[in-house]
Amino acid sequence: MEDLHQHRKSYEKAELTEDQIRDNPIEQFRDWYLDAEENPLVVEANAMAISTVEADGCPRTRMVLLKAYNENGFIFYTNYGSRKGQAIEATHKACLHFFWPSLERQIIIKANLEKIAPNLSDGYFHSRPRGSQIGALVSPQSQEIPNREYLENKLHNLEKELDGKEIPRPENWGGYLAKPYEIEFWQGRPNRLHDRIIYNLENELDWNIKRLAP
Repeated sequence: MEDLHQHRKSYEKAELTEDQIRDNPIEQFRDWYLDAEENPLVVEANAMAISTVEADGCPRTRMVLLKAYNENGFIFYTNYGSRKGQAIEATHKACLHFFWPSLERQIIIKANLEKIAPNLSDGYFHSRPRGSQIGALVSPQSQEIPNREYLENKLHNLEKELDGKEIPRPENWGGYLAKPYEIEFWQGRPNRLHDRIIYNLENELDWNIKRLAP
């Protein structure tokens, strides 16, 4: 057994106090996201973990990319028939998680999910690189396949078939809007006395703000 008990660090880069936070968590998210995007040590500021609960009751987590956000919530794209897509359709809920170690910050977002309008999915799909568009047609995401060659052969055949043609967006591929009802901002602090500020949505309009013990 490898002993990891001594693997630790002291978090001392920033603080999150009540006089610093925004009244609206989306504005607070924007402030922190821009900090992450401008930090040269953050490779992909929009990388986020998304957790869903599957039929056996166990959460499943994977990394996706945030593609847009506004006052309504957070948008990402996926295959609707994938394991995450099936879990979302069953519960219409997910937890999003951003972790930026170089800033000693994380954000946890609990949200209700709904599909975005097809024309919005169309617009984003056709803005993607052509290879990514064809890849969405090639991959039966989360389904068992015989080998890597299966994908490579399917890719080769579709590239020939669609050469010079517009690539249609698959009906089972598109965006989700994650509408938050709880957002927690975590800032690392010395002695493990971290700052945790949580926003809870009340009456679908107002955000209640509380501090949690670390």
